[in-house]
Amino acid sequence: MAVVRKGTERALIEEYLEEIEQLCATVGAEIALRIVQEREQLDPATYIGKGKVEQLRSLVGEYAASFVIFDEGLSPVQMRNLQQMLGVKILDRTMLILDIFAQHARTLEAKTQVELAQLQYLYPRLTRLWTHLERQYGGIGTRGPGETQIETDRRLIKQRIAHLKRRLEEIELQRTVQRKERDHLMRFALVGYTNAGKSTLFNLLTNANVLAEDKLFATLDTTVRRCRLPSGHDVLLSDTVGFIRKLPAHLVASFHSTLAEAADSDVLIHVADCSHPALDRQIESVMETLTQLSMESKPQLLVLNKVDQLSGHTTTTVEILRERYPHALLVSAASGYNIQRLLRRMEQFVLERSIRTRVFLPFQAMNQLPYIYSNAVVEQRQETENGIILDLLIPEPRSGMLAAVLEQYGSNVQLSAGQR
Repeated sequence: MAVVRKGTERALIEEYLEEIEQLCATVGAEIALRIVQEREQLDPATYIGKGKVEQLRSLVGEYAASFVIFDEGLSPVQMRNLQQMLGVKILDRTMLILDIFAQHARTLEAKTQVELAQLQYLYPRLTRLWTHLERQYGGIGTRGPGETQIETDRRLIKQRIAHLKRRLEEIELQRTVQRKERDHLMRFALVGYTNAGKSTLFNLLTNANVLAEDKLFATLDTTVRRCRLPSGHDVLLSDTVGFIRKLPAHLVASFHSTLAEAADSDVLIHVADCSHPALDRQIESVMETLTQLSMESKPQLLVLNKVDQLSGHTTTTVEILRERYPHALLVSAASGYNIQRLLRRMEQFVLERSIRTRVFLPFQAMNQLPYIYSNAVVEQRQETENGIILDLLIPEPRSGMLAAVLEQYGSNVQLSAGQR
């Protein structure tokens, strides 16, 4: 069920309903009927108004529906009233997304993040719907903590939320240490709307084996792998959870440790499905989420994926996309089209943000050699009577740190800026 303002473009309404249907298909639910209501203002008690509630009650009986799904987030009061008046389970968009996340969570980190998001969402609703959570529903919207915390009171739920937050802080600390150990390599992060083909592209670029399915939110965990550029230089590439329209704020907060990999990256590769009819709005939704995460100012490369799925592969369609997005790169992760060009664009980012420099390292400073190799790309090494000369390619953010380490050996160590 979608509620929209009067005069809303019909194509936009269909887009809303299509996305809800895709979300339902991902969790295995079958849609019996789509309903759209146009309103100027939402009803604070029932969201849709008493007249539409009566119509819904009749349709629920006619179709023997098990639940009613709303495209927006419902307040605890609205959910309680609708549930009592319709006599079936009421789900909103957030509950549906949380259920998909619960299905796809594989690692400890993902499961922890999903459980935290579920508890934070369910807490005010469960405590208002019934005092001690004595009712239990099966099926969509109840996986994870919705099943295991049925008899837990408010105090225990709050304790559980606090425990999960501490666990995620520990996981984030571990991730921070891991990122510092990889500081010598430039980091690229794949971001984009869910089901834009990020994981397929990630597998192609890194020879990884990340799950890639034609489903919404198939990937929840951030995976980081090395990616070899045409010149032979390595960079780090991370695959992140997909974004979606109206992504709940508390859900974004719960996945902070996962999204931190993208936040700490040097360049964002924004992957969009150019064959999707709502391409423009999906790109806009991703940009809004990046702004919410304070990542909108990071260097970005827009990659329009799935060019192989453009109807008819017409030159006109491609030219329209190139005119609309002049700085974007059209690729196909499925067929490999333009992937080498993408790698060259990534390498261009590396060269633009790196410093080439020559270092003379005396033999008494050889204990710093492992540090240099772990924080810079050694392009050439030359042995001399008194030490070694290294030609380095250093990512600009790491150059000051590397210079500080070498300068502790005094004037015998020289770090001179070279040509970029």
